[in-house]
Amino acid sequence: MCGRFTRFHTWADIHRMYSLLPATETGRNTEARYNIAPTEDVYFVTADKDGGQQVREGRWWLVPYWAKEMPKAAMFNARIETADTSGAFKDAWKSKRCLIPADGFYEWTKSPIDEKRDPWFIHLPENKPFSFAGLWAHNDKLGVTSCTIITMPAGEPMKELHDRQPAILAPEAYDAWLDPATPLSDVKPLLASNLDGDLQFHRVDRKVNASSRTDRPNDDASMIEPVLAA
Repeated sequence: MCGRFTRFHTWADIHRMYSLLPATETGRNTEARYNIAPTEDVYFVTADKDGGQQVREGRWWLVPYWAKEMPKAAMFNARIETADTSGAFKDAWKSKRCLIPADGFYEWTKSPIDEKRDPWFIHLPENKPFSFAGLWAHNDKLGVTSCTIITMPAGEPMKELHDRQPAILAPEAYDAWLDPATPLSDVKPLLASNLDGDLQFHRVDRKVNASSRTDRPNDDASMIEPVLAA
């Protein structure tokens, strides 16, 4: 699964990952985030009507276009096995796929000493920015734009920590993933083109476990600093 992630690179760094129009998108001033939690607003990239890509902002917890109230079930992740058939996600799977810029995410293991949750920061070499494969929706009735992150069975090295992980799409698959015209039979195989095998990880302090935005020490650069594993 993916329950927390980071986005601390400058917008110029992220801009270079996509085909964003117009060029003024390079001037966006973004806040570095080190502990993004579900239901918070995040940036995500979608196809635009002119064949380019555009940045949207929305709630990280998908609200289907047909929902009459905010979902109580966890909708911040969509499993690759059922995302194309689940009532909550299948419409977005057909035509509203997105990319969610990030530079790391967290996973937890149980401590053998006190059985509390130990967080790990997972990232690419040199903290290179990347894109989660995601889905998005807009609900007119509730006035909510939202997104979710696709998850899949963990491979090496992530399965040392957990049996699932987010899908980190390889750049060469971006255009086809975003394009609503991509045949549905080709969509799921695109997720095999990923960067998951390049991931690295290290233990971080348990203070990352608290995500409240009112408690600023839980969303700063110290969140990703290594600590000695017990």
